Parts: sequence; structure tokens; C-alpha cells
Amino acid sequence: MSTAIPSISALVKLIDDPDEDIFLHVRDEIVKYGSKAIPYLEKSWEEDYYGLVFQSRIENIIHDIQFEEVKSNLEEWSNCPEKELLEGAIIVAKYQYPGLDEESIRSFIQTIKQDIWLELNDHLTAYEQVKVFNRIFFKSHKFHGDNKNYHSPVNSYINTVLESKKGNPLSLCLIYSIIAQSLDLPIYGVNLPNHFVLAYIDERGSGAMINQENEFGVLCYINAFSNGVIFNTSEIKQFLDELKLPHNREYFEPCSNSAIIKRMLTNLISSFQRVGNSEKVEELILLRNIIQGN
Repeated sequence: MSTAIPSISALVKLIDDPDEDIFLHVRDEIVKYGSKAIPYLEKSWEEDYYGLVFQSRIENIIHDIQFEEVKSNLEEWSNCPEKELLEGAIIVAKYQYPGLDEESIRSFIQTIKQDIWLELNDHLTAYEQVKVFNRIFFKSHKFHGDNKNYHSPVNSYINTVLESKKGNPLSLCLIYSIIAQSLDLPIYGVNLPNHFVLAYIDERGSGAMINQENEFGVLCYINAFSNGVIFNTSEIKQFLDELKLPHNREYFEPCSNSAIIKRMLTNLISSFQRVGNSEKVEELILLRNIIQGN
């Protein structure tokens, strides 16, 4: 047996020490062990009742360990050249749901992909592909925008969005684009101010579909929050005009996966600011600052 095992047990028993300096030292030592210390902490929380302070300290240490793990995973993701979008979304969800079943998320997305794949064929136009995708995604699987609790943080976590079938513009676009790209459909997120939409890229140079000028190499845009409504460049221009914003290229073209995950964290920061949870706001800002670039 590793010498580390009894060391964790011994440290856990010191958590209730009344000397704050001793407790902080014990806490720091336990955190160094990472997630392998959590079973010992949970066992002590259940069996060794030394009062509310003791239990509160254990809960905080567990949270600190899990938060450090999320930070580490996000740093690794941010430094990875591929930056898989689904992986990034799962890391963000683990901030709130550290024990989530990652495999069930991937399996469910695979099921939706399979259902859509069965309806697609090589003879469909881009427009027809989107219509098929929308029918399966929004009608068969019943995904929809959450207008009632738009700012709720659960609308930003991929596991809860997949479970409830409702989310905000970003989370719905994220799931939509992950599935689309896995089907070789060139559909990517567009970081529009105050909203998030999708762009079907004209990878084959096939010319206009509904976007007459075929500006920015986009055949059409898709609003996943509104059940996949298809629209064109002129409507984005009108939207920007209403907001009195310039027609910057970044508002018409696909953004990076880093930008999507950063915006997901920004949405969560806003959600927790609304309910006055300053502790979560501070932690989420730390996570957002990890992501390099835009």
C-alpha cells in the first residue's frame, strides 16, 4: 500500500483543528493530493461528525480540489492545437457538475448524429441538409430555446441542456455545430453580439443559396434558438444597425472554439452576477482568463 494513503487519512482527521494556521496548512497538503483525496474526505464527512465547521471545511476542500482540476483541464484544453469543442463544453460543465457522466454525453450526441445521418444523402443541397437536420434536432429530439428562464446557468451546461432539451443560443448552437461537423456539414458558430448563431460555409464554392452576394463565404445563417430558422447576411446587418454596431467581419464569419468556450463562461458569469453569487463569479472569471486568444 502506498504511503500516501495513510497520510491522507491522517490529514483529514486534522481538519477540525481550532488553530486556523494549522487548518490552512492541512488544507493545502490535502489539496496537493488532488482528486484521490476526495473519497477520504467524503467518508469522513459521513462518518466523523465533529460539527458544522468540520463539515463545512470538508465541503470547501472538496470544492477547491475539483476547481483546481477544472482549471488544470481547461489550461490543457486551451494549450491543445485541436481544442475539441465538445471537450471544452464538458470541462465547463464539470465546474458545476464534477461527477457528470462524460460518456453518456458523448453517447447521446452520437445517437442524435445517427438519427440525422440516416436521413441525409449526397444528393441533398445545403438548404435541404439543414431542413433535414432541423427536423430531427428540433422536432424529433425536441430541442428548443429556453425563453422562460433565459439567463439560468443550467442553460450553459451541456449535460443539463441535453437532459432538458432546452438552452440558450450559445449552448444550442454548440450542440448543433458539434453534430453537424461530425456529419461533415460545414456549420460553425458565429459570435454575434447579444446573440449566437451558426453559419453554413460555402466550402465548395457553389455560390449563393439564400445569401445572394455569398458574402464572407457563407451560404446561409441558422438561428438554433429559434428552431433553426434560416436567414441571410442582410438580417445580420440590420441586427447590427439596431445595436448601432459596425459591420465587422467577425460578426459574419465563424469564430474559434476558444471564443465559443470563452463566451460560454461569460454567459455563466452574467448568470451568477444576476443572482449575486460573487464567489462563483470570481471563479468563473479565473477560468475565462485561462483561455488564450479569441
